[in-house]
Amino acid sequence: MNLTRMRPAERTGTPQRPVRVLLTTDWWEPVVNGVVASVATLRRELLALGCDVRVLTLSQGMRTRSEEGVYRIGSVSAGLFYDRARIGMPGSRRVLREIVRWGPDVIHSQCEFSTHVWARRIARTLGAPLVHTYHTIYEDYTHYYSPSRTVGRKVVATFSRRVLAGTDAVIAPTAKVARLLDGYGVHRPLHVVPTGLDLQRFRPARSAAERADVAALRERLCITAEQKVLVSVCRLAKEKNLDEVLDLVAAADREDTVLVLVGEGPYREELEAHAEALGIADRVRFAGVVDPAEVQRWYRIGDAFVSASRSETQGLTFIEALASGLPLLCRRDPSLASVVIAGRTGWQYETSAEFSARLETLLDDPALRRTMSAEAAEHARATCGASEFGRAVLAVYQQVLRRRSPQIIATKAVAA
Repeated sequence: MNLTRMRPAERTGTPQRPVRVLLTTDWWEPVVNGVVASVATLRRELLALGCDVRVLTLSQGMRTRSEEGVYRIGSVSAGLFYDRARIGMPGSRRVLREIVRWGPDVIHSQCEFSTHVWARRIARTLGAPLVHTYHTIYEDYTHYYSPSRTVGRKVVATFSRRVLAGTDAVIAPTAKVARLLDGYGVHRPLHVVPTGLDLQRFRPARSAAERADVAALRERLCITAEQKVLVSVCRLAKEKNLDEVLDLVAAADREDTVLVLVGEGPYREELEAHAEALGIADRVRFAGVVDPAEVQRWYRIGDAFVSASRSETQGLTFIEALASGLPLLCRRDPSLASVVIAGRTGWQYETSAEFSARLETLLDDPALRRTMSAEAAEHARATCGASEFGRAVLAVYQQVLRRRSPQIIATKAVAA
């Protein structure tokens, strides 16, 4: 397709108009995952900062359509490779022409596949900088496509270098991801920017109505007022290591404790069978998929948040749990170093015995649990606000735009 190239000087932004940002992502609502939550938060915060923001994503069918600043390109299912994944069809000429006419100052891609191809093409056509956020640690998903983790890691490293080679800046949600990319040989300007959270939404129950809602949800799950609740919110997939969570709950052997798994995924049947085999099926509740706008309600029913996942880039659900006042009990992982403050916001464990001991300490001491709940919510307020996230990303845009200025001057000189 022949897209008319705009002069760089036309797109650098002026004091008379806001910075125009195009966010591209393969994942968008109604899908529920960390990428969608992160991109939706970023969009909202950039708009609050006065930016003009649009989203380019995939439609849930083959029809291309537009709606209030969101362009959805037709796509086909790729569920054979990954649950609910989709592959974009050749881009709509009308949509791409409309984006080029709008003239974004910055293209910010959030996924490495279909929409990243369009992000690179649009950036190249407009002479606009391309920023990319690296959300996913793909080597933790090698079981989907490679029998060898070593071979899988080499494939991921090569793929990551090639995808990121054409970017002006890369955003990593945690230092863990930044170190990983450095190990892959990625040599682009790298910025560590943790994803922020809507702290007006994710917080402990305050009103009588919210406390009544907590009681109603627990009753719906057949959980008594005397029982303790461990909550885990995630996609029910093999890489989330939920088998280990079930093993740990069984080993802790607490009849007064119920595990609630919030989410859906391809591994649910195996998990249900595993809970049955462990003899704890009566102490595990599968809540299924929930409306993204209501997920905060489910954190509030818990006494603690548990996870054995080793595939987290930033642990967004961990931060949501913190903000909701849940102490964390999680498998040790470098990405959680700034989230799990030992004895204050929770603990990281390495063995089953350590998990059981920490769980007993937390659940059998109501005063400690109340203190840690307050510490968790306060730590989230101090470190995980969405407004700081938006400002940090906007600062990255401003840096890449400044770096592009000499190129713009050189382009004008050659044209003259």
